[in-house]
Amino acid sequence: MQRRPDRPVRPLAVRTLGEVPYGPTWEAMQTFTAERTPAHADELWLVEHPSVYTRGRNAREKPPAGPIPTVDTDRGGDLTYHGPGQLIAYTLFDLNALGMGVRQLVDGLEEAVLVTLASFGIQGERRPGAPGVYVKGAKIASLGLRIRGGRSYHGLSLNVAMDLEPFARIAPCGYQGLRVTQIADHGGPRRIDSVAPVLVEAVSATFHFHR
Repeated sequence: MQRRPDRPVRPLAVRTLGEVPYGPTWEAMQTFTAERTPAHADELWLVEHPSVYTRGRNAREKPPAGPIPTVDTDRGGDLTYHGPGQLIAYTLFDLNALGMGVRQLVDGLEEAVLVTLASFGIQGERRPGAPGVYVKGAKIASLGLRIRGGRSYHGLSLNVAMDLEPFARIAPCGYQGLRVTQIADHGGPRRIDSVAPVLVEAVSATFHFHR
């Protein structure tokens, strides 16, 4: 991914929030995005969520019946699942200041995941027309973004070591029969805190942030 050479390198604030409820975190992202000024550093929020299904703005699939709650959100994408053992990186970036558009943001986030997987000896791949990252045809990372006033929020989810069964109840990201996988199933670490620093470094390098 190429950054416009006339743009300065920008700082990145990384916030590790632990396991937090989805709804209040989403509201906090909206508030940050609405209130930030050009003086604010871009931020990367690292979180896990308790079990929850979330539906994007154009989602067609209804959530399955059962005890797992569903939240209708303002991100792009379809129905997906979040739960403990999944690393979520919320990207609160000023795209105008970074000199990039949505396509470059998506490409950069996919690249950061590919670099992260490679550091654990896992070969990831892109799939044309289906954003995210895949390993041997199974999805390991998903993207869901919202851009407001040239600023992004929401971000990416990377499966580390989680219960994948709730994915089997839905068509993940709108793709019926899509297989889902995780880092632990390919010989990688099982701990979020082993993966998160690697992803942070990959994001920083890809988007030319300094910390």
